[in-house]
Amino acid sequence: MLILNRRRFLQVGSLASAAMMMPKFLKALERGSLVPPGNKILVIIQLSGGNDGLNTIIPYRNDIYYRARPALGIKREAALSLTDNLGIHPALKGLKELYDDGALGILNNVGYPNPDRSHFRSMDIWHSASQSNQYWSDGWIGRYLDAQCKGCDKPTQALEIDDTLSLALKGDSDKGLALTDPARLYGTSSDKYFKDLLQQHPGADDHHSNVDYLYKTMGETISSAAYIQQQFKTYKSTENYPNTELGKNLRTIANLVMSDINTKVYYVSHGSFDTHVNQDAQQARLFGQLSDALTVFTGDLKKNNRFQDVVVMTFSEFGRRVSQNASGGTDHGTANNMFLIGGGLKQPGMINEGPDLFNLRDGDLQYKVDFKSVYATLLNKWLGADDNAILRNTYPHLEFI
Repeated sequence: MLILNRRRFLQVGSLASAAMMMPKFLKALERGSLVPPGNKILVIIQLSGGNDGLNTIIPYRNDIYYRARPALGIKREAALSLTDNLGIHPALKGLKELYDDGALGILNNVGYPNPDRSHFRSMDIWHSASQSNQYWSDGWIGRYLDAQCKGCDKPTQALEIDDTLSLALKGDSDKGLALTDPARLYGTSSDKYFKDLLQQHPGADDHHSNVDYLYKTMGETISSAAYIQQQFKTYKSTENYPNTELGKNLRTIANLVMSDINTKVYYVSHGSFDTHVNQDAQQARLFGQLSDALTVFTGDLKKNNRFQDVVVMTFSEFGRRVSQNASGGTDHGTANNMFLIGGGLKQPGMINEGPDLFNLRDGDLQYKVDFKSVYATLLNKWLGADDNAILRNTYPHLEFI
């Protein structure tokens, strides 16, 4: 009988937990295949905490905006002009350049019916693509994996650059993999201890099915981590990415995008944008990091002829209230804006009208575009999937791709 000390036992549990987030189909990729020309990739950036959309895309000719935000409103001369009526936050200089180049689409007034102001509940709604009165335990990207990978010999996968896996990437039968560093994952999984442990396991046993599953998932993780690391080493970006968490994460994504790995969806978070207090400084700092990292990332894609095949989508679980609060910030609101970035956008620029401050509901913006229409469009038009089945409903497609 093998006796494990506490430290080793915890390591096994951690490794097995990572394996539970590993798509079963990843092992099939070890046979090796080149990424097909024109292989479409979706990069999702979650702006965690509820970004203030009104100070992101600024209605600088609207007096209601400045009356509601006498101290917090972005001055007309400070905003970077996009249209006659709308500007973008001054810290988002890189996105302004993408807008001018026809590589940025801005979708305003995005939300969902009966919005919830709880961070956790609203994020679950965005992750699962449920209605506000539905509670689903799987995510929209996870269901995409379930649908695309069932019975196929060359399936795709999703990676989240984080320590934990978001609900969005959890399916019923397949899940994405969360990792921060492919080399570190490979180093941990290559530990001689784990390999020896696998060799000592006698094999499947009906009386110990849970133990068998632990060993099985550990074996799959070891095998899959080696494949990811092999692909990760094939391209090393020479671009000068910012030394921020987001900059490092986008560098990791760029290295994988330019390799032969068949990943279709990458997911990363940035924040926190929960700006109840002293919003100006916090939002400007986070926007500066976002702008700098995306500028290098999109430039990297362009130099490697991949920009046409990548769409970057940003979202936040909700916007903020129209009026500022007494603490130099804003409280939880409803509708918000989304950024769509890529070289293959068919409808760049201001995709729809800006925030409607004349028709508020209880002091909040009213949504005009259901975020699930954005998902449906990306699933169907970009990833080539059955959006109706994945979203468990039918939503209108938009024209940005």
